[in-house]
Formats: sequence, structure tokens, C-alpha cells
Amino acid sequence: MENKKTILIIEDEISLQNILKKRLERENFLVLEAKNGEEGLDIALRERPDLILLDIIMPVMDGLTMLKKLRENGWGKNVMVILLTNLSDNEKIAEAVVHGTYDYLVKSDWKIEDVVAKIREKLEK
Repeated sequence: MENKKTILIIEDEISLQNILKKRLERENFLVLEAKNGEEGLDIALRERPDLILLDIIMPVMDGLTMLKKLRENGWGKNVMVILLTNLSDNEKIAEAVVHGTYDYLVKSDWKIEDVVAKIREKLEK
């Protein structure tokens, strides 16, 4: 039996989180969930997922702050992160890239299949 890859979804929009979770589970991923950056950081450092889908705009701790804190950790500095954002805000995306984001998806521009394809592409490298 092959080891399932673990994906952590950090997203405060519950409907989107549920859609992503259901689809990724159907694709045979193990899915962890968090509603904000603080919760996401705790789960990430404890569970060490293979990949993190990270929303930028969230309550409690936003995605960029969480990403900076994650990158300060020995394990966290190398984990793959794909940002989910509503922003076509190039400055924030540029900042995220500086902190080692592997990719980003602007929410209005993608379909769920695109997310799955991007995750597979990252994990197969």
C-alpha cells in the first residue's frame, strides 16, 4: 500500500475548504484543515504535511504572516506551499514568492481540477 500524501488546507472560506477537501480525498490524499494562519501553523508544524494550500487573507493570522513563521522552522522552510488568493495583488504575491512559495492560484481564475493538477505536479517532482 502506498503512502498517502498529506495536504493541509488553510482557508477561512468554509465552502471552498469543503470543496477542496472532498475533491482531494477523492484523489486519495489525506487532508488536514485549518481556518486561519495560527491554527494552520500549529497543524503544519505538528503534522508536517507534504504540501500546504494557503489562503492569504484570513482572520487571526493572515497567510503571509503564517508563511514567514513557517519558513523560520527547520522543517517548515522547505515544505511546499501553494497560495490561494483572491488578490491579483502583485505586491503580496511578490512578497510570498520571496518567502518561498512554490506557486499561487488566484481563486477567480481556477477550477478545482487545476488545483489538483498543480498539487500532483508539485508532489511528483
